[in-house]
Amino acid sequence: MNILSRQEADIIIRKGTERPFTGKYEKLTATGTYICRQCGNALYHSSSKFDAHCGWPAFDDEIPGAVLRHPDPDGIRTEITCAFCGGHLGHVFTGEGFTTKNIRHCVNSVSLDFVPAVLKPGRYGTAIFAGGCFWGVEYFMQKEPGVVSVTSGYTGGHVRNPSYREVCTGTTGHAEAVKVIYDTRSTNYGKLLQLFLEIHDPTQVNRQGPDIGEQYRSEIFYLNQEQKSLAEKYLSMLRSKGYKVATAVTQASEFYEAEDYHQDYYFKTGKMPYCHGYIKRF
Repeated sequence: MNILSRQEADIIIRKGTERPFTGKYEKLTATGTYICRQCGNALYHSSSKFDAHCGWPAFDDEIPGAVLRHPDPDGIRTEITCAFCGGHLGHVFTGEGFTTKNIRHCVNSVSLDFVPAVLKPGRYGTAIFAGGCFWGVEYFMQKEPGVVSVTSGYTGGHVRNPSYREVCTGTTGHAEAVKVIYDTRSTNYGKLLQLFLEIHDPTQVNRQGPDIGEQYRSEIFYLNQEQKSLAEKYLSMLRSKGYKVATAVTQASEFYEAEDYHQDYYFKTGKMPYCHGYIKRF
């Protein structure tokens, strides 16, 4: 299971509620799938999302078998939880007439993560890597079998919602990074970790090729203890081969999606990576 922040644990584990109109997914209208923040289980497709003007994301249907219902301790409401991990999602209401299905799943944004792809039922893994310009890492990860989505963004710093211009100043603490969503039935974290360490130079410090700066550092952001252990194992293997590894291993924090023009950059432009390439190291 993914490591949760205090705020996430307050809601997902201790069944709290985020303040209305504060969640990052309340107004999101993009096409894709909402997965469980704690375990990666696919919960809702965006096609079932609607604006109930209630302050929380609302859905009128779930992915079959993904959500369970329980009588709430208040004796009035019905709680909904992830069918795989039991994480608290919110509550479900009927008879309000918002849609023809006449049902509203009122879900905390904190309980969710969003994937810009329509996923089949099942569990999906998340990996976050920083290895120089995110365009190149994104390019190679998108071509890997089992990967369903790659998003370029910023993480590891102290500035909320940073822009590309701000990150380039080197004062935000953020690294250019990618968030990779993968189908656990087709690939695994170890395979993606190995690929990451073979498509960039993990010995370079605060740079990758011609790109120089703290934002271009090599770093693995782990979401759970299994990922941390695997990262340390693979880096130890590289050191045993004589590599002077500079890659840091850090617990993941908030990931901020980069501007639209950075997404799918090489596939949109038809260009090729200028500082990333595959070199077998394992």
